[in-house]
Amino acid sequence: MLGDTHIPRRARDLPPSAWTIIESAQLVIHTGDVTEHHLLEQIAAWRPLHAVRGNNDQDLDELPEILELQIDGVAIAVIHDSGASSGRRQRLRRRFPQARVAVFGHSHMPVCEDDGLMLLLNPGSPTDRRRMPSFTMAVLTVSEGTAIAEIIDLRLERASGAPW
Repeated sequence: MLGDTHIPRRARDLPPSAWTIIESAQLVIHTGDVTEHHLLEQIAAWRPLHAVRGNNDQDLDELPEILELQIDGVAIAVIHDSGASSGRRQRLRRRFPQARVAVFGHSHMPVCEDDGLMLLLNPGSPTDRRRMPSFTMAVLTVSEGTAIAEIIDLRLERASGAPW
């Protein structure tokens, strides 16, 4: 799971460790701000891809603003901008009352908070860390109605060339 990649403005490509994580995934969720088709095409060539449109995705009108998925019995909602951190859980619960997992991006700040009812998950960014100490993405493991997530620290790794 990744978001806010901003390629090619913030990086030439994803860091190699991000591609390794994508290679091992069953599917990929992108939380928006891809900014161009090429990265989506690369990811989709390797894994099933679900992506939403971010505020910087002007040329990606085919992407929906929100997605609601069922994966292995887990309801997952995906949106780019979840709004301010204050009141976020309540807002997302009202907007996606059936969701067990709410995935979002926009802030580039990783979040992994589970109150047992709704897991809030922001993977951060693998290419534009802003105020964060390192680049990040997330892994969400779903199985038979359960969901567990973790933020993956990519350190300060940058792309060195082609992804594979």
